[in-house]
Amino acid sequence: MTKLTLGSHPFLLGFDQLERLVERTAKSGNDGYPPFNIEQSDRNAFRITLAVAGFGEDDLSIIVEDRQLVIRGKQAEADETRVFLHRGIAARQFQKAFVLADGVDVAGATTVNGLLHIDLERAVPDTIVQTIQIKKG
Repeated sequence: MTKLTLGSHPFLLGFDQLERLVERTAKSGNDGYPPFNIEQSDRNAFRITLAVAGFGEDDLSIIVEDRQLVIRGKQAEADETRVFLHRGIAARQFQKAFVLADGVDVAGATTVNGLLHIDLERAVPDTIVQTIQIKKG
């Protein structure tokens, strides 16, 4: 019996990268920190919101590399002269990764009240109709 995968289906030509994309997304290892929301604000617009209380703009970095949106947060080292009787506020670094589809670009990012908002836009592709000439062989 042959195992039929999504990328090897005979009607899905050129989609072999889709299987690699799913594997890459599964391996991103997002552990749930910091918590985040993803919302669709328009038909072609999305917003990712991360709870980043305690992180300043200089502590955060956002990059897009190879269609992957990576958000990193790293706070400066704590002052060693401070003595905590209780430390319940997490001060750990994080990395979140989201794979972006072709045509989805980052429109901007803002921080408001401890929330990092990353706005994404999907470019609307032009509809192209192409007629293929048949040559006599």
